[in-house]
Amino acid sequence: MAGLRCAEVLIKNGVKVTILEGRNRIGGRIHQSSKLGHSVDLGPNWIHGTENNPIMNLATKTKTEIHSWDIRSIVFDESGHLMDEKRSTFFWDLMWTIINDAFKHSNNEAATISDSESLYDFFVMRSKDLFPIPLVDTDKGVTTNQQKENQALLLKMAQSWGAFVGDPVDRQSLKFFWMEECCDGENLFVPGTYKAILDCVSKLPLLAADVQLSKRVIAIESQNSGNDGGQVVVTIEGGETQSFDEVVMTAPLGWLKRNKNAFTPPLSPRLTKAIDSISYGHLEKVYVTFPKAFWEGSDPSPLPNDGYSGFTHWISPTYAPDTNPHAWSQECVNIAACPAPHAHPTLLFYLYGDCSIYITSLVHNTITSAHHSALKSFFLPYFSRLPHYSPTNPDCQPLAFLSTEWQKDELAGYGSYCNFQVGLTEGDADIEVMRHGVPDRRIWLAGEHTAPFIALGTVTGAYWAGEGVAQRIIETYGGKRRDEQTWGRGVEVAAGETSAAATATATTATTTTTTNKPTTMAALIDETIPSEEPACIGPWCE
Repeated sequence: MAGLRCAEVLIKNGVKVTILEGRNRIGGRIHQSSKLGHSVDLGPNWIHGTENNPIMNLATKTKTEIHSWDIRSIVFDESGHLMDEKRSTFFWDLMWTIINDAFKHSNNEAATISDSESLYDFFVMRSKDLFPIPLVDTDKGVTTNQQKENQALLLKMAQSWGAFVGDPVDRQSLKFFWMEECCDGENLFVPGTYKAILDCVSKLPLLAADVQLSKRVIAIESQNSGNDGGQVVVTIEGGETQSFDEVVMTAPLGWLKRNKNAFTPPLSPRLTKAIDSISYGHLEKVYVTFPKAFWEGSDPSPLPNDGYSGFTHWISPTYAPDTNPHAWSQECVNIAACPAPHAHPTLLFYLYGDCSIYITSLVHNTITSAHHSALKSFFLPYFSRLPHYSPTNPDCQPLAFLSTEWQKDELAGYGSYCNFQVGLTEGDADIEVMRHGVPDRRIWLAGEHTAPFIALGTVTGAYWAGEGVAQRIIETYGGKRRDEQTWGRGVEVAAGETSAAATATATTATTTTTTNKPTTMAALIDETIPSEEPACIGPWCE
């Protein structure tokens, strides 16, 4: 997304753009599969925040179906029993209250919070405040054992935060927790998939840029610094070289971590430290599809409020010791509850941390039958607890499984997206260093890891990152900056602080730019571009 948006902005400002894409398709981690008989996103399938969010605007423009999940969550306890609705709702709401309190605490006290303190530590502290032992007031009939149970339940439910960042809550830095906040507004699911949004952003680049697929970049050499001469030489797997005035690297953070030696001269020690310091998550998805959504049923549901709508959680399950001896919590969303025509008899499980590493390794490079058998064995203890399940009913037997393997994907950087873990000491400065890139050597970085602080780790952030670096390149050649709506948020940004960089990937999409007349960036774009180019919705548009 960062590379395509960067290319779109550059093209509209008269720049000749080449996109070197490592895959045989565009889009990077935005990708769909129809192996289940209907299209699903393998990468992002949420829009994080609806206010002043360009991805939300694109969803509206492209008529992409979005969905707001019912805030209720169905919770099964560690023994596999359905938790009382009143109790589960109370603790679920309490968990999110503490999450919001942690955001405020991190925002206000980051300077004094230890870099070893985790979000889990914050939950431990709050659990003791909320459910004190020994009891302060024994007149309410609450026992010490009940208080201990309440503390334990809250801490188990806190584990669900891992599905948001791709790693366990005890690894989430409290000091830099504020960097996990997103745009204001709702978090919306995208049952219509990101395809139309990707098609919209890529339309102009595909028409006007030189898009070269299956071009894996293995080396980037900047032959000179400054704007007075020298080009950047890009070496492609197989030995081919191409030269450009500017190179924008939109390779994932995980790729940068493993390929810092691809740059000549070497990256500065400070940029190298920044790349090493920011962590890279382990989020994976497993779709399980059935002949029918048996859990919906025609009989009255035993679930709260007579319905199964949004999220279901199986917290710290102890009843599957053979397949889940570590009692990793599980959660899924019910795709059957999406609006037509996107309602399918499918459950989408989100896996993170050690669990996702285990599952990905379990099924990697297995034949279909072994893949199906392994995943059925692992997930059976969970979906078999849903209403109306019967082992003899064919509708309750999975038809197919579809699991992502981003951790085995070199071009995805062997992971999902950036996160901020305990031990991080200069997280905000690290992001700013990557965001700045190496402009004096004509090398720019962009992606979700160089986004504005309110959109790190999101598609929106990648979009803004690409947009921002494109404008910085334009400014380098004397182009006019448009700050009225910088980052699409109506915020004025000082020169040199435009967060982000963007379009070239040694593994996903390397966007490079060439200008025949470096001092006249506003040259007319090629006459072959149709007059009805896609509407520009970003902050740099007229």
